Amino acid sequence: MTIPSWNVFFLYFVFLSLISHTRGAPAADGSPLVAGQTIPLRRRNPSPDLDIHQRGQVAKFQRDVVLARYFGGERPTRRSSGDNLLVNQAYDSGYYGTLAIGTPSVSFDVLLDTGSSDLWVAGTSCGTVCNGLPLYDSSASTSFKNTSQSFKITYGQGEASGYVATETIKMAGFSVFNQGFAVIDEMSSGFLSAPASGLLGLAWETLALSQQMPFWQTLASSGTWDSPLFAVQFTRYTNDTQAQALEPGGVLNLGYTNSSLYSGSIEFIDIPSQPSFWYITLTSVTVQGGSIPLGTNAIAAIDTGTSNIGAPLSAIEAIYAQIPGSKPASGSWAGYYQFPCSTSVNVTFSFGGSTWAMAPADFSYAQVGGSQCIGAFFETTGNNPSWIIGDAFLKNVYTVFRYSPPAVGFAALSDVALGENGLNGVPVPSPTIGSATAAVTGNAAPATLRFTPALIGMGVAFSLLHISLV
Repeated sequence: MTIPSWNVFFLYFVFLSLISHTRGAPAADGSPLVAGQTIPLRRRNPSPDLDIHQRGQVAKFQRDVVLARYFGGERPTRRSSGDNLLVNQAYDSGYYGTLAIGTPSVSFDVLLDTGSSDLWVAGTSCGTVCNGLPLYDSSASTSFKNTSQSFKITYGQGEASGYVATETIKMAGFSVFNQGFAVIDEMSSGFLSAPASGLLGLAWETLALSQQMPFWQTLASSGTWDSPLFAVQFTRYTNDTQAQALEPGGVLNLGYTNSSLYSGSIEFIDIPSQPSFWYITLTSVTVQGGSIPLGTNAIAAIDTGTSNIGAPLSAIEAIYAQIPGSKPASGSWAGYYQFPCSTSVNVTFSFGGSTWAMAPADFSYAQVGGSQCIGAFFETTGNNPSWIIGDAFLKNVYTVFRYSPPAVGFAALSDVALGENGLNGVPVPSPTIGSATAAVTGNAAPATLRFTPALIGMGVAFSLLHISLV
């Protein structure tokens, strides 16, 4: 679709007048913005308000468009980025965001999981095990297509099965047409807790049991994002005695890194092999200042879908040997250790460069038997990966997952991000369904960026401002 030149210039003026209102920037009254705050938007007469630098940017954009139109020059490409505000469920047990499915769009809350690659939601034929969950109704969507391919996925806490379909999926201002996902007809009891209706897999396509390219990878590979990456910041409520079952959970950044949420630089660690899980090499772990033997080639999967941290038995024994009074737990806690709650346990990780500390509050997973606590580290039995590093560590860093070149990055949390931990009385984010400002077609190689009618008018401003639209 050709956008008239006056619309292009209008959109650019809108962008310039609103760009200062990004997440973490001050509000009009000088106070800092917080998650969920409404920003009043006003149309401005652009010409008198533009300084010489802004006028130069407008002139450059106009020249580029003219050269592209009449002389075959490179046409400027509009990319974008977006945010999806998260919810912290059950005292740091899981983090979910919101996406929309179908035509017309219906919103669903989905758990974020970088340890798997399939998007799935519970369907209307799920049965009594799904009572209380918002359910996807394929008959209500005109963009639904059934591929007649069966689907089954197994996790540590249960399994889910159904069939593969394609749909229009929207999240954070992006839309993917013909996106593959799974509709679940059966699942294990207690697998999901309302209001979450499914799971968004954020690992690589090679792991997808649905044989569909993951939603994030469709966007990253299409060139739709400003930068080919996504990032997460998680909040901590596990040590807050006044915490509710649902609390503000942080944010999922799509296509950019939010510099207001981290300090210093981002340290990237390359994925050492063909991407599947988000694998990186673990080079050191210390507990109470003592080094834990890792053996050779210790590989860690960075997994937002795991609350705690898994490690080989030899490492688990070495970890708890540093903590006086600790011992193996029993019963339903088999594979974990317990230790005196009065002990403050300090843990650090390194992946070949910086050392990243884990807060003592995140080492203490649960209190049992009065003075005894369950540690966040548990025994794993597999060799590849040997470590599973979940939210107990990820709450302490800003984590970036980069598509190209494949890597995981960590940065120290900023004071703004740290200030979101344990805030009481702050409402959880509400799901929002809005028109997507950039759209691609799924299951195509390569997918092509398209401009939608939502670009005409204020929709583009919301995308450029990193406001979450699903």
